[in-house]
Amino acid sequence: MGSLKAASAIAAVVSAKTSPACRNCHPAAEALKSNGASGFVLKRLCYESKRDFRTPGYGVAGDVRAQSGSVNLSSAVLAEPPKLSKIEKWNGSKKLQTQVAPVAPDITTIRSLDWDRDRFDIEFGLSDGTTYNSYIIQGEKLAVIDASHEKFRDLYLSSLKDQIDVSTIDYIIANHTEPDHSGLIPDLLELAPNAKVVGSRVCIQFLQNLVLRPFESISMKGGDTLDLGKGHVLEFVMAPNLHWPDTMFTYDRGTGLLFTCDAFGMHYCSETVYDEDLPSIEPHYRFYYDCLMRPNSKSVLQALKRVGPLDFGVIATGHGPILRYNVPELMSKYEGWSKQALEKQLASIAVLYVSDYGYSDRLSQALARGLTKTNCGVEMMDLNHSDTQELIECVGRNAAVVIMAPPSSGPANEAVTTLFAAVKAAKQPIVIAESYGGDDEPVDTLVQRFVSLGVNSPFPPLRVKEEPTEATYQYYEETGTDLGQYLTQKKAIADKKANLPADIAKAIGRISGGLYVVTAFKGASRGAMIASWVSQASFKPFGVTIAVAKDRAIESLMQVGDSFVLNCLEEGNFAPLMKHFLKRFLPGADRFEGVDWTPATNGSPILNDGIAYLECTVKSRLETPDHWITYAEVTNGNVLKPEKKTAAHHRKIGNYY
Repeated sequence: MGSLKAASAIAAVVSAKTSPACRNCHPAAEALKSNGASGFVLKRLCYESKRDFRTPGYGVAGDVRAQSGSVNLSSAVLAEPPKLSKIEKWNGSKKLQTQVAPVAPDITTIRSLDWDRDRFDIEFGLSDGTTYNSYIIQGEKLAVIDASHEKFRDLYLSSLKDQIDVSTIDYIIANHTEPDHSGLIPDLLELAPNAKVVGSRVCIQFLQNLVLRPFESISMKGGDTLDLGKGHVLEFVMAPNLHWPDTMFTYDRGTGLLFTCDAFGMHYCSETVYDEDLPSIEPHYRFYYDCLMRPNSKSVLQALKRVGPLDFGVIATGHGPILRYNVPELMSKYEGWSKQALEKQLASIAVLYVSDYGYSDRLSQALARGLTKTNCGVEMMDLNHSDTQELIECVGRNAAVVIMAPPSSGPANEAVTTLFAAVKAAKQPIVIAESYGGDDEPVDTLVQRFVSLGVNSPFPPLRVKEEPTEATYQYYEETGTDLGQYLTQKKAIADKKANLPADIAKAIGRISGGLYVVTAFKGASRGAMIASWVSQASFKPFGVTIAVAKDRAIESLMQVGDSFVLNCLEEGNFAPLMKHFLKRFLPGADRFEGVDWTPATNGSPILNDGIAYLECTVKSRLETPDHWITYAEVTNGNVLKPEKKTAAHHRKIGNYY
């Protein structure tokens, strides 16, 4: 890992005078190769090392030295410090602030700092808030790339007016139309009525529904360019499904900046503009990928292939820090994770949603996230923008189909009519889910129609009775996990038996453990699991490790920064609690109904029938092929029954718990 960090940092700051002629002579190239980096990533390192980012006011100044695979960045500083606005409160208590910083010649970022945002749709809890990053390019023509969330209206527009005459904006470039990036585009058009909106064809269609008044627009295709003057020639790269169908990247040939909106981002709020502290941001980068990008692994690899020939050294993201110091390493992670997801895929499921309608897209992402936890591939398709043949082919190549209820009329509803014949022919199981759009086609009607055609529906339709909360997203994610397990269980069991020789399996089975219940609350989301792979891991501070299977529902509640309680079960008296928590709960069901518990100081349940408990906070996670090894510091605890011992757990074979 040290050599990768060194390579990334060197690549970002090395001067043109010492740049290699090609990637093969870069001092870190061999280290990258030995860590499995592809030719694509090595090319990225070469491009970065040839680019000089030490332009006064925009890049990195100071002495940067590489010794023994490490990099000294202590003196690397921005020549021109960022400017912070005053803090405003939203909803009475949530801190909002903007930050303005130069990024490259003629390019400035306005970062909207949402310090206290603790939930972002399917990402149940955010421990460090998030940012919404907007960019200004001042060529001979003036362009704004992406905007901000409408809650930042006053702060963002004030910061923007401090930088430019807003009425003179020539182009508003929308890489993606989700409201956290496009919410203020209507305001920009009011202030700059002659501005042209630039985006993908799907993006422009979405914005027409958002702005609700005529505006000039330019629909871009992959490879199209826009010349802003002063060397800023923008090239557009289509990147659909990262993570909406409208997404595109914008590449500035003049400065080598790649503007990617959601892709390569993370929900992490800090005054630090760039990715200087890799250990701090890595868990957020991974969680963001798992939630939003992993269900679209194929699309990730396609996008990486499309940007491969581009000469860029900085990724200007839409959330979190701008990537400058660790671009090769972080791009390599996207590539590796996506390839791994496809290689381990046990089944593929089509998830058909309706863009720009209610909560269809967000709820479908939560369900897709649950599917990927079981090593299932996901093919997301927007019913609003799919033709008949594409839809039939999509259904035909997938093992199951999830349909988010469309509105009662329109193109999405017509597309579902096509599905009746396609699904009948393919005989896949089907799951129907409400979109909470206000005009959903009744899910019972849809289910009955498919069942009458002989189609299997293994789960009751998913219903949403009120505006979705954390519990709703958990309900959809757990349904995805259950569907994935339903489709892959036989193969997963067979793989377990095949991959471990019998003698080794029996020997591993002799490793004993205790019996515990892990309990966690996060907002309205609740989780619990029986655990036996538990161990003390440190003295100062006290710490424990717990192995959590990747397809466990509680895994989403045990990210870095999350809290939980480890409850010790009593020797000779563990059966009632063990039986209860080993039950297969329906998605969204209350795991604690009928259980005697008391809230801990961190909010998670202390089981009163246990013999001791530890309150814990997750500090780090180590990935293995099928589990996360979660290291947590113990913040509180007590013994409830001093005379009792913790139940021991003995196995005869290591293929099972």
